[in-house]
Amino acid sequence: MEKNVRQHLARDLFKRYEDNPILQAKDWPYPVNAVFNPAAIKLPDATLLLARVEDLRGFSHLTVCKSKDGLSNWQIDDRPTMEADHGTREERWGLEDPRIIWLDEQGHFAITYVSYGEGGPVVSLAITKNFHTFARMGPMLPPEDKDACLFPRRFNGRFALIHRPIVRGEAHIWISMSPDLKHWGDHRILMRTRHAFWDGQRIGLACQPIEIPEGWLIFYHGVRSTTAGQIYRIGAALLDAEQPWRVLRRSEEWILGPRADYERIGDVADVVFVTGATVNDEKNMLYLYYGAADDKIAVAMADMNKVREYIMMCPEVKHEA
Repeated sequence: MEKNVRQHLARDLFKRYEDNPILQAKDWPYPVNAVFNPAAIKLPDATLLLARVEDLRGFSHLTVCKSKDGLSNWQIDDRPTMEADHGTREERWGLEDPRIIWLDEQGHFAITYVSYGEGGPVVSLAITKNFHTFARMGPMLPPEDKDACLFPRRFNGRFALIHRPIVRGEAHIWISMSPDLKHWGDHRILMRTRHAFWDGQRIGLACQPIEIPEGWLIFYHGVRSTTAGQIYRIGAALLDAEQPWRVLRRSEEWILGPRADYERIGDVADVVFVTGATVNDEKNMLYLYYGAADDKIAVAMADMNKVREYIMMCPEVKHEA
């Protein structure tokens, strides 16, 4: 009975914004092919998205968009906000899929993103205080690596990074630790793909980790291959508050997947790819921002109380003694 209740809750947990998609290439102040996979952060006076923008050559850069309500009337930078240095090995073929967190201790925003270079995709780090000027700190870990985000605070003096390297051809989610954001170690698998499940082929972190009373709420994408192609959907997990390398609960079912036409038809069909989240404290609502079919941006919303109720209904993860 509880499983049926949980699955019913999962199916209706997120509601798509009625005016989706919220941003498309036609909205851009300069010529582009597609806009998708945005990082998101709540500022005092607005919601800021740092969108991945693909130009007419096929290379991507990052552009800031701001909205007072996080849904409409977006103000878009009239030129690329962060553009790749195509003369470098790290960024030769563009910048992709950012995530943003605020590091209160350091007093700046940290942006993790994918740089596409000669060695393959690599996770890079930039810091900023104003989203106008950026200090690029370079690659964090060796390629091939994607889907990365820092936690907004340290654990026993160490920073934690969730990321998705390809190891022996396998695409699991990993977590690594660092004392200084430069030297990384204590690498371990955080979550594995699940054979025959909706997330059986590969998985990767979606948006930034969200701290709730029960621990760290994370969302992740899972990929399943079908005879018609791949399907990208979203699941959830709960990590321990002080030991984020310990997964406490994980959803069996997906909670957001391609259903609307704008998610099923585009440059890449059947893709819901979440990369940003904000929490509206006044309304107690969670907003998930995602790339839809790899060529537009949409948002889905859920009541935070229901999200917390759902994750606590998900199966506990067993750990080895």
